[in-house]
Amino acid sequence: MKKFLAKIHTVENDIIEEYLSFWTEYSVPKNTIMTRKGDTERYMYFVISGVQKSYYLNKNKEHIIAFTYFPSFSGIPESFLNQSPSNYFLTTITDSKFLRISFEKHQELMSKHRSIETLFRKATELLLIDTLNRYYELMAFDIETRFRNFTTRSPHLLQMVSQKDLASYLRIDPSNFSKLLGTVKI
Repeated sequence: MKKFLAKIHTVENDIIEEYLSFWTEYSVPKNTIMTRKGDTERYMYFVISGVQKSYYLNKNKEHIIAFTYFPSFSGIPESFLNQSPSNYFLTTITDSKFLRISFEKHQELMSKHRSIETLFRKATELLLIDTLNRYYELMAFDIETRFRNFTTRSPHLLQMVSQKDLASYLRIDPSNFSKLLGTVKI
């Protein structure tokens, strides 16, 4: 995790060691809802192993927002940052292992150390940039372009996540996703 954070922003070694000492291990079996719509996210997670998905439910249909896996943060970011009820769900796809830190401890350490606050401001900026790029792709590109971009950027997810979930993430009908798998060279 230390290497992952250093790629976002360099923090003095003694401060990052103090910060990391408050992260605890947490394991969850597959198909577990970690955060439900209406719950407030109390922890920020760093994925050690496993795959998770965040999604909205509309008329009992999942609309997948994101997948998380090593090395990445997981959770419901806006619920965690604002301590407000979540508008969507976080579920484990596979058995998952995390490091996690509570909102209270995270806030305390950001207040104590400017470099930790800067680290997470930069992490939040990266999340915003990625989110806006995803919106752009969903709004501006046809299904084949979305599929090609996805398989170029994240081909490993084809082995980690079901086709149904990938189709939902890309906003492609599952039958069209299957056809694209068979016709588009990856």
